[in-house]
Amino acid sequence: MKSLLGAALLLAGLAYPFWVHAMMERAQPGWIMLPMAALWLLRTLVPGKGQPGGRIPPLLALAGCIVFALVGTKAGLRWYPVLINAIMLAVFGASLRYGPPLIERIARLQHPDLPPEGVRYTRKVTQVWVGFFLFNGLVAAALALWGPWSWWTAYTGCISYILTGLLFAGEWLVRPRFKKAACDAAGRI
Repeated sequence: MKSLLGAALLLAGLAYPFWVHAMMERAQPGWIMLPMAALWLLRTLVPGKGQPGGRIPPLLALAGCIVFALVGTKAGLRWYPVLINAIMLAVFGASLRYGPPLIERIARLQHPDLPPEGVRYTRKVTQVWVGFFLFNGLVAAALALWGPWSWWTAYTGCISYILTGLLFAGEWLVRPRFKKAACDAAGRI
């Protein structure tokens, strides 16, 4: 159930900007936000074990959706991507402060005995994600405040996902080089 909800939230998040853009003239803004609120309510009721932040991130997303629905303005609909980036920034940032970093937790699923070099690397990768969510959230906020709907839709519905994919791919390409350097350093000791 948890993975099904995760997939539904991912697909809904991808479709959200296009959904908003298509429905703006057809429905009241509060009704446009309700499907996202319903998904987050379900996600809150079915928490995942070991989920970073526990129930807090889905509760924050649900609360944000309810606020956006109650505000009931078209402009309010533009703030959902900002909310999601802020939640992700908080989850990744809190993991850096209170540890272990989120990327280290993920890495330890495959490599429970992560060496110190791996811990440092995963901390740096988590810091990069913090920077990404800060940047992405600020761009989404700027577009929510000042950008035309077409720019907001293009960025939050396409460009931000391309940037996310590029960051994933870039880290995936750098990781083998890091592993090789760590192995070379271990061999020299």
